[in-house]
Amino acid sequence: MIKEKKEVKEYVKQAEVTKISLFGKENYTWMLIGLAVLALGFFLMSGGKSSNPNEFDPKEVYSVTRITVAPLLIVAGFIIEIIAIMKEPKKTI
Repeated sequence: MIKEKKEVKEYVKQAEVTKISLFGKENYTWMLIGLAVLALGFFLMSGGKSSNPNEFDPKEVYSVTRITVAPLLIVAGFIIEIIAIMKEPKKTI
């Protein structure tokens, strides 16, 4: 009986140790911001429907938004994600 109680106490202690989260609230916030920046970059890079599929409009395909702004946003989103993952969560006691 006493041995069983000790085993239960040890199990509870192990369960408490595993409750510690790998990421903090701030990490998750930055991850969501990074995902939003990534989504915006991919949205800006995606193409619109041409009014006439038989005509090629270079202004639409090679616009500054698709060629420069969108890829920069995607790279920035991945950098934000890396920072969010690598950042140490604040210690709460």
